[in-house]
Amino acid sequence: MAGAPRDPAYPELKTSHTMARAGRPWTDYKPPPAAPVWAAIEGLARYYILLAALELDIFDTLQRTGPATAERLAGELDVPTAHLASLLDSVVALELLDQYTDVYELNDAATRYLVTDGPATMAGLVPVAPGPHENWTRLAETVRNGRPATPIDDDPSAFYIPLVEGTFTTMYRVAMRADLKIRYTALAEPRILDLGAGAGAWAISMLHRCPDGTAVLNDLPEVLDVARAKTVEHDVADRCELRPGDFHTVDLEPDHYDIVVLGHVCRTEGASGARHLIARAFEALRPGGRVLVADYFPDPERKFNPHAVIMGTTMMASTINGFTFTHRAFAEWLTDAGFEALRLIEPIGFQQVFVATKPRRKP
Repeated sequence: MAGAPRDPAYPELKTSHTMARAGRPWTDYKPPPAAPVWAAIEGLARYYILLAALELDIFDTLQRTGPATAERLAGELDVPTAHLASLLDSVVALELLDQYTDVYELNDAATRYLVTDGPATMAGLVPVAPGPHENWTRLAETVRNGRPATPIDDDPSAFYIPLVEGTFTTMYRVAMRADLKIRYTALAEPRILDLGAGAGAWAISMLHRCPDGTAVLNDLPEVLDVARAKTVEHDVADRCELRPGDFHTVDLEPDHYDIVVLGHVCRTEGASGARHLIARAFEALRPGGRVLVADYFPDPERKFNPHAVIMGTTMMASTINGFTFTHRAFAEWLTDAGFEALRLIEPIGFQQVFVATKPRRKP
């Protein structure tokens, strides 16, 4: 019928060739989304939103009060209501609080990881995990010069004391669950060496499960003060020797230990330093003893484990030698040192540990 509207010859094009799907008219090019760029931009805001919530004691306060309005929380924290409400809404957007109408409350993630006495608390870790914050503002300069402007190596104790305090709960859980994979509790009287022990989480966890075990904890003198307090707190001080010194040069008994722990220390040392620590562990172990190397290991292509890759940049931003290294690199270093029976375990998410054995002497 003349003048009547007609359907297009190919009606499916109405859904398959819109601008949102195919780009601008008369082209076959669809622009990539800007989401990855915005995610990077918002990353700074996301971190400082969480940091502010911790500094203001929001999570612990909600644990104490239970669900509360912004007005009530503002009264508890003595801050302006409007500003606090804006921050609370952002924490909700990060999925670290729940909100119903005008009431805020802890969700499972906040209860587990962000209250001070949570079972897997990271409240002390968040402020120190990225390293000195000012180093990130000078990252391009660090790349140009091949060295951070203010490396933590210049004053290691000032950085590592809060770091080891913040990581204790997580490392303790890793060591506890590692027993399910490697059964160190099957050892009758294990002798444990924790090189670069920090707060001593690995050694303390092992001693809790091995009543007749003993441990040597090594670290810088000021850092060992934290370990000393933790061993007393966990009632294992009488079975621990605190041995201060540089883990590259401190005196170690040869062929003596059943377990040597290198817990998140190799990545601070560069390739040659990591190899040296592995060689020291081999020399210190008795035949049949095992080394545990806990760290973040990128995949060979460095794109399937972004957590480990970004950790490598974190190390580069704040240490003179620090980088992360692949599973393959550590496997080669362990094998070159003389270890055998290599295994890779993951006691909890993101926390991987190489386990390798020093061969027994032939009769």
